[in-house]
Amino acid sequence: MRIQGVNIPEEKRLEIGLTALFGVGRARAQKVLDSAHVLYGKKPKELTTDETNKIREEIEKAKIEGDLRREIGGNIKRLKDIKAYRGVRHTRHLPVRGQRTKTNSRTVRGNVRKTMGSGRRKVEKT
Repeated sequence: MRIQGVNIPEEKRLEIGLTALFGVGRARAQKVLDSAHVLYGKKPKELTTDETNKIREEIEKAKIEGDLRREIGGNIKRLKDIKAYRGVRHTRHLPVRGQRTKTNSRTVRGNVRKTMGSGRRKVEKT
C-alpha cells in the first residue's frame, strides 16, 4: 500500500504501519482508522480496495509529508529572518528549547567532543 509516495509496511499492523508517514503518529493513525471504520490490528495486505481508499481519503485531509515539512521549514526560516532568539539558536545549531549546553547538547551539535581525553584512542600494550 502506498500513500503520498511512501510505502506502508505490509507485515505491520495498520496502527503502527501508518506511522511511517511523516506527521502521522499513533494517535492520528488511530483517528484515521476509526473514521475509516477499519480495525487497528489489520495488516495492509488484508485490506480491501474500499478500505484502502477510505484510509487514503482520511489521511489526505490532514497536512502530512511534503506539505508539513515545507511548513515547518518555513516557520524556522521566518524565525531566522526576524532574528528571534529561537531563530538564532537554529542558525547556530544549538538547542532551541532552553536545554543546558555545558553538557548534554550532543544531539543538536552533531556529537562534537572537544575535551582532551574524550576522543583519545586506546594505546595497545606490547
